[in-house]
Amino acid sequence: MGTESALDELRQRVWDGKRIAAAEALRLHGLPLVELGALADRRRQLARADAYAGRGDRIVTYIVDRNVNYTNVCTVGCAFCAFYRTERDPDACVISHEAMDRKIEETIALGGTQILLQGGHHPRLPLQWYLDLLAHIKARFPQINIHGFSPSEFIHFRNLFQLPLAEILRQFVRAGLGSIPGGGAEILVDRVRRRVSPRKATADEWLEVMDTAHRMGLSTTATMMFGHVETLEDRLEHLERLRAQQDKTGGFTAFIGWTFQPENTRLNAPAAGAHDYLRTQALARIYLDNFPSVQGSWVTQGPAIGQVALTYGANDLGSIMIEENVVRQAGARFRMTVSDMRRLICELGYEPHQRDNWYRLLDD
Repeated sequence: MGTESALDELRQRVWDGKRIAAAEALRLHGLPLVELGALADRRRQLARADAYAGRGDRIVTYIVDRNVNYTNVCTVGCAFCAFYRTERDPDACVISHEAMDRKIEETIALGGTQILLQGGHHPRLPLQWYLDLLAHIKARFPQINIHGFSPSEFIHFRNLFQLPLAEILRQFVRAGLGSIPGGGAEILVDRVRRRVSPRKATADEWLEVMDTAHRMGLSTTATMMFGHVETLEDRLEHLERLRAQQDKTGGFTAFIGWTFQPENTRLNAPAAGAHDYLRTQALARIYLDNFPSVQGSWVTQGPAIGQVALTYGANDLGSIMIEENVVRQAGARFRMTVSDMRRLICELGYEPHQRDNWYRLLDD
């Protein structure tokens, strides 16, 4: 079969919803951007066809929540992070229950339904501190979902508290944890991780947390932070590992990819542009055929590209992010309101809907 005929056959297989291999994804990556976007949009339609009583391919969702960092103290010191502090730094902090209450009250007043609770790898906070915080939030605000603690934090807890991972997760869930975000994935290739986050969880450890959480009935998201020292092949290995995990446990609700932001960081790499971002998101939507949702990243690329991302495989605009500190410290300055999100979605002819963490519509 000739080269062009083989490429035509691959295009048709993507259009029909068939699974592709990494070598085929490499070939797709070379397509014109608009053509790759059209194939990704087709896969979005297929992935969402049965959602929301058959309306899923016309519905675009968003969530109203707040990123709350319970501490900025961290012993990991990732090269791409401008947020972390040591215990000795004058602006090192650990959140109080009173400060947490104020943040959640503001979130609820703005229609929020969730907090994304994440921090650094604090070397001295005891297990009971985390359990008390979760229990306090759940008792005071039972309507709020606590989407908290990345896999790398759970590996840190396992090492610090000397308890099995499943036991830590059980205690967190009993105290009030509702779901787990996919932060800390970066690129799930240890050669890359040794360069950008050598003291963080390994790729296998990140996946171990997700596997354990899924088998306990917890939903999680999956992420990829790209555009630094990784290769295209590394990105595809990352996607392959996510797809294989989803085949086993089915617990990922969405894939969220965003680009490295270089400001105030120690990682010497240029920021990836919109072209690279859209091409990578489109390829992810095609490759992750077992993921129900893909979020667009307006936070790093801006609202205009976030809107374009909805035509490159994304069916969700993520959060309005009432508060976000980590990416902002690295240079991201974009902000959006609910009105902004709904306008961007409507301009493309889609139906905008607020959702919860499990993609249930809250305003249908």
